[in-house]
Amino acid sequence: MLNNISLGRYYPANSFLHNTDPRVKTILYMVYLVAIFMIKEPVSIGILALIIFLQLFMGKISPSVLWSTVKPMIPLALFIFLINVFTIKEGNVLFSWKIITITGYGLGRAAIMAVRLIFLIISTSILLTLTTTPLKMSDALESLFSPLSVIKVPVHEMAMMMSIALRFIPTLAAETDKIMKAQQSRGADYDTGSFINKIRGYLTVLIPLFVSSFRRADELAVAMDARCYRGGKGRTKLNPLKLKLKDVLCGIMFTLLAALVIIIDIALR
Repeated sequence: MLNNISLGRYYPANSFLHNTDPRVKTILYMVYLVAIFMIKEPVSIGILALIIFLQLFMGKISPSVLWSTVKPMIPLALFIFLINVFTIKEGNVLFSWKIITITGYGLGRAAIMAVRLIFLIISTSILLTLTTTPLKMSDALESLFSPLSVIKVPVHEMAMMMSIALRFIPTLAAETDKIMKAQQSRGADYDTGSFINKIRGYLTVLIPLFVSSFRRADELAVAMDARCYRGGKGRTKLNPLKLKLKDVLCGIMFTLLAALVIIIDIALR
Protein backbone atom coordinates (compact mmCIF):
# COMPACT_ATOMS: atom_id res chain seq x y z
CA MET A 1 0.00 0.00 0.00
CA LEU A 2 1.02 3.64 -0.43
CA ASN A 3 1.46 4.20 3.29
CA ASN A 4 4.18 1.56 3.33
CA ILE A 5 6.42 3.58 0.99
CA SER A 6 9.57 4.57 2.86
CA LEU A 7 10.76 7.13 0.31
CA GLY A 8 11.13 10.42 2.18
CA ARG A 9 10.67 8.85 5.60
CA TYR A 10 13.17 8.92 8.43
CA TYR A 11 14.12 5.49 9.75
CA PRO A 12 15.04 5.87 13.45
CA ALA A 13 18.06 3.85 14.57
CA ASN A 14 21.29 4.27 16.50
CA SER A 15 23.82 3.61 13.76
CA PHE A 16 27.08 5.06 12.47
CA LEU A 17 25.37 6.70 9.49
CA HIS A 18 22.58 8.13 11.62
CA ASN A 19 25.17 9.82 13.83
CA THR A 20 27.30 11.09 10.93
CA ASP A 21 27.22 14.82 10.21
CA PRO A 22 24.46 15.46 7.61
CA ARG A 23 26.76 17.83 5.71
CA VAL A 24 29.19 14.97 5.12
CA LYS A 25 26.36 12.70 3.98
CA THR A 26 25.08 15.37 1.59
CA ILE A 27 28.53 15.77 0.03
CA LEU A 28 28.90 11.99 -0.19
CA TYR A 29 25.54 11.80 -1.93
CA MET A 30 26.75 14.23 -4.59
CA VAL A 31 29.98 12.21 -4.98
CA TYR A 32 28.07 8.96 -5.45
CA LEU A 33 25.63 10.67 -7.79
CA VAL A 34 28.58 11.43 -10.07
CA ALA A 35 29.93 7.88 -9.69
CA ILE A 36 26.55 6.30 -10.49
CA PHE A 37 26.23 8.21 -13.77
CA MET A 38 29.87 7.68 -14.79
CA ILE A 39 30.24 3.93 -14.44
CA LYS A 40 29.42 1.64 -17.37
CA GLU A 41 31.27 -1.65 -16.77
CA PRO A 42 29.61 -4.61 -14.94
CA VAL A 43 32.61 -5.02 -12.61
CA SER A 44 32.49 -1.42 -11.40
CA ILE A 45 28.69 -1.67 -11.04
CA GLY A 46 29.17 -4.73 -8.83
CA ILE A 47 31.78 -2.95 -6.69
CA LEU A 48 29.49 0.06 -6.29
CA ALA A 49 26.68 -2.28 -5.24
CA LEU A 50 28.93 -3.73 -2.51
CA ILE A 51 29.74 -0.20 -1.28
CA ILE A 52 26.04 0.67 -1.17
CA PHE A 53 25.29 -2.47 0.82
CA LEU A 54 28.13 -1.53 3.19
CA GLN A 55 26.38 1.79 3.74
CA LEU A 56 23.13 -0.11 4.28
CA PHE A 57 24.82 -2.20 6.97
CA MET A 58 26.36 0.86 8.62
CA GLY A 59 22.93 2.50 8.69
CA LYS A 60 21.27 -0.58 10.29
CA ILE A 61 18.48 -0.39 7.73
CA SER A 62 16.39 -3.54 7.43
CA PRO A 63 15.94 -5.23 4.02
CA SER A 64 12.15 -4.71 4.25
CA VAL A 65 12.62 -0.94 4.50
CA LEU A 66 15.02 -1.00 1.54
CA TRP A 67 12.56 -3.05 -0.49
CA SER A 68 9.69 -0.65 0.29
CA THR A 69 11.93 2.13 -1.01
CA VAL A 70 12.87 0.37 -4.25
CA LYS A 71 9.55 -1.33 -5.04
CA PRO A 72 7.62 1.78 -6.21
CA MET A 73 10.49 2.60 -8.60
CA ILE A 74 10.55 -0.82 -10.32
CA PRO A 75 7.85 0.09 -12.91
CA LEU A 76 9.79 3.26 -13.80
CA ALA A 77 13.05 1.29 -14.04
CA LEU A 78 11.31 -1.25 -16.29
CA PHE A 79 9.93 1.56 -18.46
CA ILE A 80 13.42 3.08 -18.83
CA PHE A 81 14.81 -0.37 -19.66
CA LEU A 82 12.25 -0.97 -22.41
CA ILE A 83 12.62 2.51 -23.89
CA ASN A 84 16.38 2.05 -24.21
CA VAL A 85 16.06 -1.50 -25.56
CA PHE A 86 13.73 -0.42 -28.38
CA THR A 87 15.48 2.86 -29.28
CA ILE A 88 19.17 1.90 -29.26
CA LYS A 89 19.99 0.28 -32.61
CA GLU A 90 23.79 -0.02 -32.28
CA GLY A 91 25.60 -3.34 -31.91
CA ASN A 92 24.85 -6.89 -32.97
CA VAL A 93 21.19 -7.54 -33.78
CA LEU A 94 19.68 -10.18 -31.48
CA PHE A 95 16.07 -9.89 -32.56
CA SER A 96 14.32 -8.07 -35.39
CA TRP A 97 10.64 -7.97 -36.29
CA LYS A 98 9.09 -5.20 -38.37
CA ILE A 99 10.02 -1.91 -36.62
CA ILE A 100 11.31 -3.67 -33.48
CA THR A 101 15.06 -4.26 -33.34
CA ILE A 102 16.89 -5.45 -30.23
CA THR A 103 20.68 -5.37 -30.11
CA GLY A 104 23.21 -6.65 -27.61
CA TYR A 105 24.57 -3.17 -27.02
CA GLY A 106 21.03 -1.86 -26.50
CA LEU A 107 20.30 -4.52 -23.88
CA GLY A 108 23.50 -3.68 -22.02
CA ARG A 109 22.84 0.07 -22.08
CA ALA A 110 19.22 -0.44 -21.02
CA ALA A 111 20.26 -2.59 -18.06
CA ILE A 112 22.83 0.02 -16.98
CA MET A 113 20.24 2.83 -17.13
CA ALA A 114 17.76 0.83 -15.04
CA VAL A 115 20.43 -0.09 -12.49
CA ARG A 116 21.51 3.54 -12.27
CA LEU A 117 17.97 4.56 -11.33
CA ILE A 118 17.76 1.89 -8.63
CA PHE A 119 21.18 2.87 -7.25
CA LEU A 120 20.12 6.52 -7.26
CA ILE A 121 17.00 5.78 -5.20
CA ILE A 122 18.91 3.58 -2.75
CA SER A 123 21.72 6.11 -2.28
CA THR A 124 19.24 8.94 -1.78
CA SER A 125 17.42 6.93 0.87
CA ILE A 126 20.50 5.63 2.72
CA LEU A 127 22.57 8.81 2.77
CA LEU A 128 19.75 11.33 3.08
CA THR A 129 16.14 10.53 3.98
CA LEU A 130 16.34 7.27 5.96
CA THR A 131 19.28 8.29 8.16
CA THR A 132 18.74 12.05 8.41
CA THR A 133 15.82 13.92 9.93
CA PRO A 134 14.28 16.73 7.85
CA LEU A 135 15.47 19.28 10.43
CA LYS A 136 19.09 18.11 10.20
CA MET A 137 18.86 18.00 6.42
CA SER A 138 17.64 21.59 6.40
CA ASP A 139 20.52 22.62 8.69
CA ALA A 140 23.04 20.80 6.48
CA LEU A 141 21.81 22.42 3.26
CA GLU A 142 21.74 25.82 4.90
CA SER A 143 25.31 25.37 6.15
CA LEU A 144 26.66 24.07 2.83
CA PHE A 145 25.06 26.83 0.75
CA SER A 146 25.56 29.63 3.27
CA PRO A 147 28.23 31.35 1.07
CA LEU A 148 25.45 32.08 -1.45
CA SER A 149 23.80 34.39 1.09
CA VAL A 150 26.50 36.94 0.22
CA ILE A 151 24.78 37.45 -3.15
CA LYS A 152 21.35 37.68 -1.47
CA VAL A 153 20.25 34.09 -2.18
CA PRO A 154 17.61 33.07 0.45
CA VAL A 155 19.50 29.94 1.51
CA HIS A 156 17.59 29.35 4.74
CA GLU A 157 14.19 29.61 3.08
CA MET A 158 15.21 27.29 0.24
CA ALA A 159 16.57 24.70 2.67
CA MET A 160 13.40 24.92 4.74
CA MET A 161 11.20 24.39 1.67
CA MET A 162 13.21 21.33 0.63
CA SER A 163 13.05 19.77 4.10
CA ILE A 164 9.28 20.39 4.27
CA ALA A 165 8.84 18.80 0.82
CA LEU A 166 10.76 15.69 1.93
CA ARG A 167 8.78 15.55 5.15
CA PHE A 168 5.44 15.64 3.33
CA ILE A 169 6.20 12.80 0.88
CA PRO A 170 5.06 10.02 3.29
CA THR A 171 2.21 12.22 4.55
CA LEU A 172 0.82 12.69 1.05
CA ALA A 173 1.33 8.99 0.30
CA ALA A 174 -0.72 8.09 3.38
CA GLU A 175 -3.37 10.66 2.44
CA THR A 176 -3.58 9.21 -1.10
CA ASP A 177 -4.01 5.71 0.28
CA LYS A 178 -6.78 6.89 2.61
CA ILE A 179 -8.63 8.70 -0.22
CA MET A 180 -8.36 5.65 -2.51
CA LYS A 181 -9.80 3.37 0.19
CA ALA A 182 -12.65 5.83 0.80
CA GLN A 183 -13.44 6.01 -2.92
CA GLN A 184 -13.25 2.23 -3.33
CA SER A 185 -15.76 1.84 -0.49
CA ARG A 186 -18.08 4.02 -2.59
CA GLY A 187 -17.66 1.78 -5.65
CA ALA A 188 -14.65 3.33 -7.39
CA ASP A 189 -12.58 0.89 -9.49
CA TYR A 190 -8.93 1.62 -10.32
CA ASP A 191 -7.86 -1.76 -11.71
CA THR A 192 -10.33 -2.66 -14.46
CA GLY A 193 -11.75 -0.94 -17.53
CA SER A 194 -10.09 0.98 -20.33
CA PHE A 195 -7.14 3.33 -19.92
CA ILE A 196 -9.44 6.38 -20.22
CA ASN A 197 -11.73 5.01 -17.50
CA LYS A 198 -8.74 4.46 -15.23
CA ILE A 199 -7.63 8.05 -15.77
CA ARG A 200 -11.13 9.26 -14.90
CA GLY A 201 -11.08 7.07 -11.82
CA TYR A 202 -7.81 8.56 -10.60
CA LEU A 203 -9.25 12.07 -11.00
CA THR A 204 -11.46 11.20 -8.03
CA VAL A 205 -8.22 10.82 -6.05
CA LEU A 206 -6.25 13.79 -7.40
CA ILE A 207 -8.86 16.46 -6.70
CA PRO A 208 -9.36 15.59 -2.99
CA LEU A 209 -5.57 15.16 -2.67
CA PHE A 210 -4.94 18.67 -4.02
CA VAL A 211 -7.57 20.10 -1.67
CA SER A 212 -6.03 18.25 1.28
CA SER A 213 -2.52 19.39 0.30
CA PHE A 214 -3.55 23.06 0.15
CA ARG A 215 -5.30 22.72 3.49
CA ARG A 216 -2.21 21.21 5.10
CA ALA A 217 -0.02 23.93 3.57
CA ASP A 218 -2.33 26.61 4.98
CA GLU A 219 -2.30 24.97 8.43
CA LEU A 220 1.50 24.79 8.35
CA ALA A 221 1.76 28.46 7.36
CA VAL A 222 -0.57 29.48 10.22
CA ALA A 223 1.41 27.35 12.69
CA MET A 224 4.74 28.87 11.59
CA ASP A 225 3.28 32.38 11.76
CA ALA A 226 1.86 31.70 15.25
CA ARG A 227 5.37 30.76 16.37
CA CYS A 228 6.74 34.03 14.98
CA TYR A 229 8.79 32.42 12.23
CA ARG A 230 10.47 35.18 10.22
CA GLY A 231 13.16 33.41 8.21
CA GLY A 232 16.76 32.58 9.03
CA LYS A 233 18.18 36.00 9.86
CA GLY A 234 19.19 36.20 13.52
CA ARG A 235 17.84 32.74 14.37
CA THR A 236 19.83 30.46 16.66
CA LYS A 237 19.84 26.65 16.76
CA LEU A 238 19.19 24.36 19.70
CA ASN A 239 21.54 21.68 18.36
CA PRO A 240 24.10 23.28 16.02
CA LEU A 241 25.99 20.95 13.69
CA LYS A 242 29.50 20.02 14.83
CA LEU A 243 31.95 18.31 12.51
CA LYS A 244 33.87 15.52 14.28
CA LEU A 245 36.95 13.53 13.29
CA LYS A 246 34.92 10.39 12.61
CA ASP A 247 32.74 12.36 10.21
CA VAL A 248 35.78 13.57 8.28
CA LEU A 249 37.26 10.06 8.16
CA CYS A 250 33.92 8.64 6.98
CA GLY A 251 33.73 11.22 4.21
CA ILE A 252 37.31 10.57 3.10
CA MET A 253 36.86 6.78 3.14
CA PHE A 254 33.68 6.71 1.04
CA THR A 255 35.01 9.39 -1.33
CA LEU A 256 38.11 7.30 -1.96
CA LEU A 257 35.93 4.23 -2.55
CA ALA A 258 33.85 6.15 -5.10
CA ALA A 259 37.02 7.39 -6.81
CA LEU A 260 38.34 3.81 -6.88
CA VAL A 261 35.16 2.61 -8.60
CA ILE A 262 35.45 5.34 -11.25
CA ILE A 263 39.14 4.55 -11.86
CA ILE A 264 38.40 0.83 -12.22
CA ASP A 265 35.57 1.57 -14.62
CA ILE A 266 37.78 3.80 -16.80
CA ALA A 267 40.56 1.20 -16.79
CA LEU A 268 38.18 -1.55 -17.97
CA ARG A 269 36.84 0.36 -20.98
